[in-house]
Amino acid sequence: MSRLPLEGRTVVDLTTALSGPYATLLLAGLGARVIKIENPGTGGDSSRNNSPYVTGQGISPQRERPDDMSISMLMRGRNKESVVLDLKQPLGREVLLDLVEVADVLVENFSAGVTARLGVDYASVRARNPRLVYTSISGFGAAGAGSGTGKAMDTIIQAMSGVMMTAGGAGDAPIRFGLPVADMVAPLYAVIGTLAAVLHAEHTGEGQHVDVSMLGALTSMLATEPFNVYERLGLPQRTGRYVPRLAPFGLFEAKDAWFALCAPVDHLAGGVLRAIGRPELLDDPRFATRDGRVAAADELHAMISDWAAGRPVADVIETMTSHGAPAAQVMEPVDAVRDPLVLQRREVVPILPEGLTEQDTIYAPGMPMVMSGTPLSLDRPAPRLGADTLAVLRELLGYGDDRVDTLRSGGVL
Repeated sequence: MSRLPLEGRTVVDLTTALSGPYATLLLAGLGARVIKIENPGTGGDSSRNNSPYVTGQGISPQRERPDDMSISMLMRGRNKESVVLDLKQPLGREVLLDLVEVADVLVENFSAGVTARLGVDYASVRARNPRLVYTSISGFGAAGAGSGTGKAMDTIIQAMSGVMMTAGGAGDAPIRFGLPVADMVAPLYAVIGTLAAVLHAEHTGEGQHVDVSMLGALTSMLATEPFNVYERLGLPQRTGRYVPRLAPFGLFEAKDAWFALCAPVDHLAGGVLRAIGRPELLDDPRFATRDGRVAAADELHAMISDWAAGRPVADVIETMTSHGAPAAQVMEPVDAVRDPLVLQRREVVPILPEGLTEQDTIYAPGMPMVMSGTPLSLDRPAPRLGADTLAVLRELLGYGDDRVDTLRSGGVL
């Protein structure tokens, strides 16, 4: 059972930046052959120009040599092949269509309307390969929409989706999620849709267009909480450090660090009351039931805060967990990516580029799923711009030297 799930599948990757490349990274990790198409005139994927860089002198915020690789590309380009191709030229589009004929999937994240102008939209490529699964990731949907310029940046999508007004307390300024969450959620849905469409094509012989919007993906996730119901009932939509409707639930400060505590059901809440030395409250109507605790949330959370304030966080966690109450220290990002559990499961993987020292180890995303029969991995390094162009044209498409020379002399490659 060592064969990878997508082994033998070919993906044409027309993506750039983060949302699209993360989707194709996951497809590559699942075993697909991902052929990344990059524009030779613009320096390729915009991620290649993201600071910081790996240089001859170590990691630097500025590129020192033209071939210095950005850390963004080191992470997002793994397990992919790079082909340079100018799609604005007719010969470049013809090469792409030749690739489409031998591909199973094409993924793009251009702004709405760009693929049509280039002549590589779904309607155009479907004629060359009816089985092709064509996946689009965009800000507002492949048909285009949105406000202002219609350009989709993660922070714009966070603002429009409502997520900025879910964190913090009433009256606080909007809070931007620290990770580019819209750029990360959309590709997850795109991969799910792509895999479903591949299965459909396998059964029916018909490909289709998988259309994922960043706004729709993030707002759909937001809608897992019924905020309109909370508003109608007068419940707070922004709850700050605590979630009163699930009390005891939230973030608390110990003597030396913050910790999270989540005990919304009776037996877990009972563990919290025992941990803080208040077992008598188990018979108090204010704390014995879930509804009672919700009504007395402020008092309950204050008791927990007072109890934890003078204790080291390690003691707090040990005491809570020994009584069956789920608690964990709030970790710094630099410590979280070094967690032995996620490293052992290869959900995060260390990358140490040649010539760097151990202190320059880069912690990159691995494959965030573990399969019992197929060992998934992202172990092939990111390619230099255009490193695989000739191999793909000659070996996969069967181009001869004359045609390659014509493409090169015409500036297509």
